[in-house]
Amino acid sequence: MRNKNSILLKLIQTALLAALCFVSFTFLQIKIPVPGGDATSLHVGNAFCVLAALLLGGWYGGLAGAIGMTLSDVLDPVYILGAPKTFVLKLCIGLITGLIAHKYAKINDSNDKAYVLKWAIIASACGLAFNVIFDPIAGYFYKQYILGQPQKAALILTQVNAVTTLINAIVSIILVGLIYSAILPVLKKSGFLLTEEKTMKSDNKNVS
Repeated sequence: MRNKNSILLKLIQTALLAALCFVSFTFLQIKIPVPGGDATSLHVGNAFCVLAALLLGGWYGGLAGAIGMTLSDVLDPVYILGAPKTFVLKLCIGLITGLIAHKYAKINDSNDKAYVLKWAIIASACGLAFNVIFDPIAGYFYKQYILGQPQKAALILTQVNAVTTLINAIVSIILVGLIYSAILPVLKKSGFLLTEEKTMKSDNKNVS
């Protein structure tokens, strides 16, 4: 019973954070049109992808970000064709952030606020640095070789996207640091935090 409850809680948490990712990208973005009918945007959606990984761990947090941001793309005629790319990239952001924060630094096991905040920012920066590098690159090859977009149009989109992705990353790191440090004490008291490692430990105890 406890095992089922922990899985249900994890799914509910993932759904809530996926909704936050969806809302933050869909309604809190500044869309920048690019020649060829495409667009890129300034947004804070990636901040909530990273926040999900810090709160839930890499897999669940990554899925929350991937699902929420992909749904945003699917419901937007401008971004719908890029939805598969979005899913992969946002999942990777979550996996990288969660790996560093929980597998390496084990931030949920520490009561040192400075240590936790430091590694939360480092993990966030690493996850978003991956996105800064690979989002424009993946976008270029995806647009040109999979969607068949002309090379010039794909290159212009890549250049503009590289700038907006970097700005989004910087803003997201600052935002995540502020939000995470503010809500962490409350979430710990409420028992909201339940990463994959803690779920696995709980499962092992139930089996034994």
